Amino acid sequence: MRDLQTIADRVEIEALRGEHVDAAMVGDYDRFASLFTRDAVWRIPPANVEFTGRKEIRAGIERLQGAWEFWVQTVHPGTIQLDGDTATGRESIFEIGRQRDGRSVVMYGLFHDRYQRTPDGWKFTERVLEPRYLDTTALTGSPHVTWDPVGPEAGNTSSAEETR
Repeated sequence: MRDLQTIADRVEIEALRGEHVDAAMVGDYDRFASLFTRDAVWRIPPANVEFTGRKEIRAGIERLQGAWEFWVQTVHPGTIQLDGDTATGRESIFEIGRQRDGRSVVMYGLFHDRYQRTPDGWKFTERVLEPRYLDTTALTGSPHVTWDPVGPEAGNTSSAEETR
């Protein structure tokens, strides 16, 4: 990284990628769509999903998210190749969730991206999800988390108290 603009561009693109997963996780579909250029394409080829333009992308993410009882996605830094006002990149992801029809998903994959610098900052012009591992074994957990104050964790304190 030879100059401050290169560093700033990389930081902005990482922030864009972080906003993508955050907006989807919290159901902020307007913000999600705003992360793409007006004519951008968002694809998930194995699911035959392709949305073009912010309006389709916004409607698509809302429809897709509505199919999940719960869904969690985490992302991990990947690559960014800058080329003036455009860039390409790749980001690793992990997803876990259960759809409302009972199907479970554990998936590791890659996002393949194209970015464009705009007056409003860096935006996606294309985002393509490539699953690399998929497990559909039924998940036994629940999105309704409660902690049992007298569960196994509480039992472990007695040995520490006994040594006092």
